Amino acid sequence: MMASVHSADAVLDTLVAHADRTGFRAHGLHVRIGDETAEHHWTPDVRREVHSIAKGVAVLAVGIAADDGLVDVDAPVVEAMAAALPGTTFGPGTGEVTLRHLLTMTSGIDMPWSATELTEWPDLAAEFLGRPARGRVFQYANVSTYTAMRVLETRVGDVGAYVADRLFTPLGVDGVTWDRCSRGFVAGGAGIALRTEEVARLGRLVRDRGVVDGRRVVGARWCDAMHTDWVVRPDADPGYDRYAMAGWGGPGRLWRLHGAYGQMVMSAADAVVTVTADDHGGADAFAVAVDAVLAS
Repeated sequence: MMASVHSADAVLDTLVAHADRTGFRAHGLHVRIGDETAEHHWTPDVRREVHSIAKGVAVLAVGIAADDGLVDVDAPVVEAMAAALPGTTFGPGTGEVTLRHLLTMTSGIDMPWSATELTEWPDLAAEFLGRPARGRVFQYANVSTYTAMRVLETRVGDVGAYVADRLFTPLGVDGVTWDRCSRGFVAGGAGIALRTEEVARLGRLVRDRGVVDGRRVVGARWCDAMHTDWVVRPDADPGYDRYAMAGWGGPGRLWRLHGAYGQMVMSAADAVVTVTADDHGGADAFAVAVDAVLAS
């Protein structure tokens, strides 16, 4: 049975009951089926850090700039960064790294996440691109998205202002700020706070292939790229064995944006289920429940 035959209220009620029964520590839940919506909150409806959902914002920002002819996602990033990072010695193999590789986590540059990475290096992008690239090896890292936003900065100016004007304003979301590194550049892979329904607007935009209220915000190909052209990881656990531009494949027929502690946008067919939470360990099980409800 396709998701379109479900009512948003029925899906919401089932998932609220599931969260209550299992103890999943959700803050808010938003369900969109077609044009019908339903929403529930367990805690006050305030803006909270959405963690890696910011990576989806980064992809959309790059897509908008690419639509404008300002960036080429398949051009070597060192071409843009040479002037931005004067005196930097780029690591072996980085001359082949593109924006597409940064956004799909396949730069092959080894730099695991660190809680202090935005402040511990004189220049995080220089440190990242100064390391060797091992070919198209997958490694999930915030610094990869951070560096992509540094590349974008060379083409559009301040990325936070660009995203506010070109993405959030058309979505009707005002006053969003993006955390920044010690040098003043946006964090890239995290650092955006949104309410549950505001996150859901991002999900709707991707589901509707870049159009909101009849207005094209970003090209359809960039929305599609978030859940197609998978980087396959055959040895990874289900739900983490396929990655595209900021999107994970699964569980089941879902694809999702997935931020730490249970910030998720999950979509299948015409359904978009958005949850904000403070339960990293329970998020995967909740995603499984969403897939089961939409497939029932």
